[in-house]
Amino acid sequence: MADPATLRRLGVVDLARAIASGDVTAEDAASACLEGLRTVGARLNCVVRLEEEEAMVAAREVDRRRRNGHPMGPLEGVPLACKDIFFRHDRPCSCGSPIMDGFVASETATVLDRLSKAGALYLGALHLPEFARGTTGQNETLGPCRNPWNEDYVTGGSSSGSAAAVAARLVPGALGTDTAGSIRFPASMCGVVGLKPTYSLVSRAGVMPLSWSLDCVGTIARTALDCARLLSVLGGHDPVDPTSTPDAPCEYEPLVTRPIRDLKVGVPENYFFDQVADPIARSLDAAVEVLKDAGAAIEVVRVPDMMRTEAFSRVVREVEAATVHAGWMRTRAGDYSSTMLERTEQGLYFMATRYCEALNLRALVLGEFIDAALKDADVLFVPAVPIPTPRIADFEDAQPDEAAALMEGLARTSRAVNYLGLPAIVAPCGFLPDGLPIAFQLFGRPFSDPLLLRVVHQYQARTEWHQRLPPVAFDPAPEPK
Repeated sequence: MADPATLRRLGVVDLARAIASGDVTAEDAASACLEGLRTVGARLNCVVRLEEEEAMVAAREVDRRRRNGHPMGPLEGVPLACKDIFFRHDRPCSCGSPIMDGFVASETATVLDRLSKAGALYLGALHLPEFARGTTGQNETLGPCRNPWNEDYVTGGSSSGSAAAVAARLVPGALGTDTAGSIRFPASMCGVVGLKPTYSLVSRAGVMPLSWSLDCVGTIARTALDCARLLSVLGGHDPVDPTSTPDAPCEYEPLVTRPIRDLKVGVPENYFFDQVADPIARSLDAAVEVLKDAGAAIEVVRVPDMMRTEAFSRVVREVEAATVHAGWMRTRAGDYSSTMLERTEQGLYFMATRYCEALNLRALVLGEFIDAALKDADVLFVPAVPIPTPRIADFEDAQPDEAAALMEGLARTSRAVNYLGLPAIVAPCGFLPDGLPIAFQLFGRPFSDPLLLRVVHQYQARTEWHQRLPPVAFDPAPEPK
């Protein structure tokens, strides 16, 4: 067997290639990742549940098929995991809440079915805040997920376990969901690539909803090319999800590797950079220079009133979350954490006319944003998280209003894009003085997902931030916390 630590450093595309060629067996790859999830995963508290026996049986079947000359799928033998919010038939799903204790799914999420048909190995379910509500990755029942770069710091949420597992080289890729930044926060804080696709591009059938008008299923991996491989499998129409795009799946990888000499990158002069910490601003400036050196033209743009967009986004998010949880809040209020219950109850007090207004004006607000911010630019370049990553203790010791203000600062540049339905991606571009990652973020027009991946791919071809390893990759021994 190849060295497990070496195997775990291979990304999605490289590992798929190695398994297809026979240089690596799927059994060895699955065994290496499972070992990492058992040890480092426990240390980081990023794992909820493993499916070890099933994964190893599937891995041996992949190796048998390869030896017998069967065609190999695009993810054949690649071990993956996902946030514990995706249903699998006849399997438990906790959604990070005691309310789901004893729940067994009667269906399998479309995206998990598509991964399986592409040959991927499902290893297990990963940490998340309660019902995917949380910017930081904390969970009163499961405990906090810990950042691989420094375990005293938050991972970001709510796809906390997915980002931590990918960053720690426990799995080459993972699935998450994004309702207000829940893929992008943890990907940014953990130093990996996080893609929130265009709304409707990826099916949400079989995924526990938070806000059905905003939720997106997306990918977390180490490179844009890895995310492109995953998206090629996941995207496209799903008859079980009537909101999904009518288009067929697309092969994204050939589009991603093209140069960016013909592209214009917009940098907003208002709102998005208003509250960016100095070390983050310096890394963002350097990232813009890399894109300029790659041939992209940099355009200064102005965005419309983002506070209005933020307000509409909040109305939709809170009302729909309260609708999803209304029954449980009436009958099982005591099984929610106090924070989750308080936040979700807020949605019960919005007027119906306010919610309808937010939905009705969505197309108009989107059109205004595109006309202003993307009229003279192909993509918009903004901070991923504008303030330094907080410590876990910063929230444990904070008063409620202090914690709310800190979360507001973390989320300021990410939430509105879900209301607009646009694709967004984050990618690492440096490190803070305390060793925590910094990331930039790109927005694009609807269904410009391959364009965002293309820009990040060209950036990663010229930088090495995504290749750096967190401390746990060198020192995996569990340490009690």
